[in-house]
Amino acid sequence: MSKIFKYILNTIPRPILIKLSYLARPVLAFSMQGDTYTDPIDGKSFKRFLPYGYESPRENVLSPSTLSLERHRLLWLYLKEETDFFTKKSKLLHFAPEQAFFKRFKALENLNYTTTDLDSPLADIKADICDLPFADNSFDIIFCNHVLEHIPDDTKAMQELYRILKPNGWAILQIPQDLKRAVTFEDDTITDRKERAKIFGQYDHVRIYGRDYFTKLREIGFHVDEVDYTATLTPTEIDKYRLATGEILPLVRKFI
Repeated sequence: MSKIFKYILNTIPRPILIKLSYLARPVLAFSMQGDTYTDPIDGKSFKRFLPYGYESPRENVLSPSTLSLERHRLLWLYLKEETDFFTKKSKLLHFAPEQAFFKRFKALENLNYTTTDLDSPLADIKADICDLPFADNSFDIIFCNHVLEHIPDDTKAMQELYRILKPNGWAILQIPQDLKRAVTFEDDTITDRKERAKIFGQYDHVRIYGRDYFTKLREIGFHVDEVDYTATLTPTEIDKYRLATGEILPLVRKFI
């Protein structure tokens, strides 16, 4: 099954995948019902999760019902248990909106919810993250998760995120990160899709972020909290929800 998922991810354009997934989810969720693992986003349980990965698929990580991955379930648990996200009136901008969250966030009456992306069919506004069509200090909350690793000029993108975030606003800026790597690696001479996938983990990634990612965010002006939420959970909970132990949530704030 891992080989099948790898082939699909690497051959079908992401906008089409998003549309097809709405047809596949009910079938997958029904066929994989069980009580071993639980998706905290919708509370449904399964005998196993699905594999996922463009280059080296990870086993048992993709929820059959919400299509959430480890990072989505981690963020959901953190928002639910540690923030007032689901109750406080806020203006939220969501980049490349994930299916696991899209309809749920849209249904929240406390949120003024806007989505943006260049290609996603779920985006309200088609926009370049390096040249956003929003006024300064526009949003209370920004979610920009697993986007920056696709952007050649990530400095400009971070500056734009800082510009449109309101003073005292906050954002979650998740990225795939190698915490064993001190310095981010990038090489724009690598243009072959297969070689890029082999080196960066995905054909459309342009870098591998190291621990200096947090330093770069601070240099932009953000206050950064490196949140290891899995450290607050038991090993049983981490396995039950299929989380990645030690994954960091980059929580940034704008203080002026």
